[in-house]
Formats: sequence, C-alpha cells, structure tokens
Amino acid sequence: MISSKRLTVWAKPLLGLFIQLLWPSGSLAQTYLLRPDRVFDGETIHDNWVVRVQGDKIEAAGPAGSVSATGAEVIDLKGTTLMPGLIEGHSHLLLHPYNETPWDDQVLKEARSLRVARATVHAQKTLLAGFTTVRDLGTEGADYDDVGLKQAINQGIIVGPRMIVATRALIATGSYAPKGFSSDINVPQGAEEADGHDALIQAVRRQIGKGADVVKVYADYRWGLMADARPTYTLDELKLIVEVAKSSGRGVVAHAATAEGMRRAILAGCETVEHGDVGTPEIFKLMKEHGTALCPTLAAGDAVSQYRGWKKGQEPEPERIRQKRVTFRQALDAGVTICAGGDVGVFSHGDNARELEMMVQYGMKPLDVLRSATSVNADVFHLTDRGRVRAGLLADLVAVTGNPATAISDVRRIRLVMKGGTIYQR
Repeated sequence: MISSKRLTVWAKPLLGLFIQLLWPSGSLAQTYLLRPDRVFDGETIHDNWVVRVQGDKIEAAGPAGSVSATGAEVIDLKGTTLMPGLIEGHSHLLLHPYNETPWDDQVLKEARSLRVARATVHAQKTLLAGFTTVRDLGTEGADYDDVGLKQAINQGIIVGPRMIVATRALIATGSYAPKGFSSDINVPQGAEEADGHDALIQAVRRQIGKGADVVKVYADYRWGLMADARPTYTLDELKLIVEVAKSSGRGVVAHAATAEGMRRAILAGCETVEHGDVGTPEIFKLMKEHGTALCPTLAAGDAVSQYRGWKKGQEPEPERIRQKRVTFRQALDAGVTICAGGDVGVFSHGDNARELEMMVQYGMKPLDVLRSATSVNADVFHLTDRGRVRAGLLADLVAVTGNPATAISDVRRIRLVMKGGTIYQR
C-alpha cells in the first residue's frame, strides 16, 4: 500500500479518486496519531494531549495515556500546538491586492478566466496558511465563479479550503461601483442590483438557486458620487431579504460601516455585520442584545490606508485607523461576539494571519482571538462539523510551532495542515 505521507499535495486528490473507483468502501482510510506539546481544542489549551484521526474524522482526543496508538501512524509534533483548522470569516478569493491592480480594473478589465486562474492559487495559499475553511463574501464582478471554485476544491481538482460562498451579493441601485463614468454609460457592477419587493425576492432566490450558501447585502455604501457612506436599503427591504433567505435555511451577512446601516441590519435579523467602522456604544449594545456578530476586518482598513500613502510605523496613524481602534474597543466592552475575518483579497491571500495579529494589537487576548478563528466562527456560521478538536468532527487540523495562545504570531509557523484527514503540509 502507498503511504499517504509520500503523496504530494497535487497527487493525492488524483490517487484518492483512483482509490474510490477501485475500493469504494473506503477501506484504505489512513489512521494517524498526532503528538504535539499541547492541543487548543477551540476553547481551551490542554498540555500533553494527543489526537487520533481515522479517515476524515477525529476519532479521539485527550491525554496521551488515554488514546490508543494501535494501528496508527504516529506523527511527532514536538514543540507545536495542535488546533482546529482556522476559519477565515471574510475573504474574496477572486480579488487580489489593490496595490497590484485597483478594484475597478479588476472588475472591468480582468477576464473572469484570468480571475479564476488566479483564485486557484489564492485557494492553495489560504489552505497552506492553516485556514481550512473560508467564508467568501462576494465575487466582485465575477458572477457565480465562487460556486465553481468551491466545486473544484470539493472534487479534488484543485487544492483549497472548504468554502462558504455568497456569489454576487446584493446592492441598491446607484450605490455600488465602479462609478465615476459618464452617466450615458451603464457600467457593470461588482454585485447584483435589486430594489423593491418583487425584485429583491427574485434576486435572493436566484443567488441561492445558483449556489449561494449565504446571502450578502450592502446595508450602506457611498451613494452616487458621494464620498461618504449612507444607508442603502430600507429596514423593510432588509427584513424581506432576511425572511426569504431564512426560508431556505440561509443567513444574511451585512456590509455596514455606518451606525444607521448597522442598526437596520441588526433589527432586520442579519447574522453578522461586516466592518462596523463607525459603530457607537449604543449600536454595539444593540448587537449584543440581538446576538449579531461583528466581523471587524481590521487588516483591510490597515492595508488600504497604506496603499493610500500611510507609512505605517513611521507616521502617526490616520484618523480612520484611530477611529477603528476606538470602535473595536467599544464592541469588545459591549460583549459583542467577534468573528475573525480580514477581508482578504484587499491584501494578500495566505497572509490571513494578519487579521489575527491586529485583533491582538487592537485589544483582544490571543486566546480569545484563537477562539474567534475556530469555535466562534464555526458557531456563528452554523458549521457544526468543525471548529473544535473533538471526536466525531472533521479532521481539519493545524499544528504550529510555539504557542499562539501566548504569542499570536505563532499561527504563521505552520508545521502541519490537515483537511479531512488528508495532509497538505508536513
């Protein structure tokens, strides 16, 4: 029998298909016993634990003497922390950093075939960085190509994380982008325009029918040629979007940076608010009361400020950054559930840990950040099969050198990446 540890990241999916054709019972499933220094189980740290993996699931986890090594390949991970595969809460695999190509040019000038080809590389980099699941929140002009990307990963055609996809996202007419062109020209938009009762119902159902796992809506944005963001959809329109999505078992994610946009999204029943840049203590109190989670995307604002000329570490922080520090602290003080998600694509894929580091810099404890990137994201995104190291859950596991519960940057020191019992980095 061929040992799975000798398979390259590219060959294994092909061999897996071959094995399934010849042995559909799955009798060749590999068993591993992983021996790190410690295990972060998604909630707490356990010293001297081991984890046994059978096939694509965690078979057992606990003190070294309580878990059998019989029949398993033992992988020594001395000096490491083993933890659940990290969950990226806000990604755009079909985008790449704006300092390489401006967002408008990506939407208007890059062929979708080019964008998909680039996204396959982004997917691989994300997985090898230890992020075994991504919530991808909009194709930004690439139609429903996130659905095909997800299918290619699931079928073993390409390597990447498990994907939760939002397809096109919903925008109010006149509010999104690209913009600034002649009023005589209808410019393709980075999301789907829909307004009013019937059109919104159709748009939500259309996106779900095409493969959306979650519906994303822009609750505020820069109307027309205005520089400042304002609320877009009315409260009743947002409630309608949530009602239609919920009837299919899907939640709604709201882009909202303004206090009023956030308020409407919260009252409408959106499950997460993305960004929340200028929230207020009253708004964060409302989020806490309604159980609405915040995905702060700290790293995106930091990256954009640098693209606009800010020399980080050499110059004072721009007002946008100072304000974000304040509002993030207010959210923490209010007890708002914090998701980990950086708006990756604004900055480089594979550098997802940048958001986790900034969450610590902005006031969260490293252990709480790890929880956000694992069990909290799993709970908020309704992923009951992952996010913790527990028997019966998916064997999505990452080992890093050091202890990120005390030094969060250790999440970058990847020693092992496993998704569904398959080792992709070792």
